Amino acid sequence: MTTKIMNLFIIIGALIALTGIWGIEKEKLLLFISSVLTILGIAFVAQWSILSNITAGLILYFNHPLKLGDHIRILEKDFIIEGKIDDVTFFFVHIISADGDRITVPNSVILQKNISVKHTNERSTRIEKEKHR
Repeated sequence: MTTKIMNLFIIIGALIALTGIWGIEKEKLLLFISSVLTILGIAFVAQWSILSNITAGLILYFNHPLKLGDHIRILEKDFIIEGKIDDVTFFFVHIISADGDRITVPNSVILQKNISVKHTNERSTRIEKEKHR
């Protein structure tokens, strides 16, 4: 990590030295840098949905009551998605419907919508045993 940071500083220093040697005007350099930053900003907004799905995947993995094998119902306005959770990845939750269809739902949708979770028997009996203690 230290070598990467040092290489970055060396490259920045070399670029500053080259701009001084070549006699590039400050105004044109600032126009170029602001144009590049604008393009990068637009690219990051386009990637925001991907980043939100990754973040939602981490939240689902560490801090949400969804587990593999649970029966889930996502309550949408127009239709209801229902099935057994087969896999939780960085971007999607894979649900197997009663018909055997694989449905992929973005992680951010899982966090935004109302859901109903019916835990598997093994897990629910363990939870009930802990409640009775």
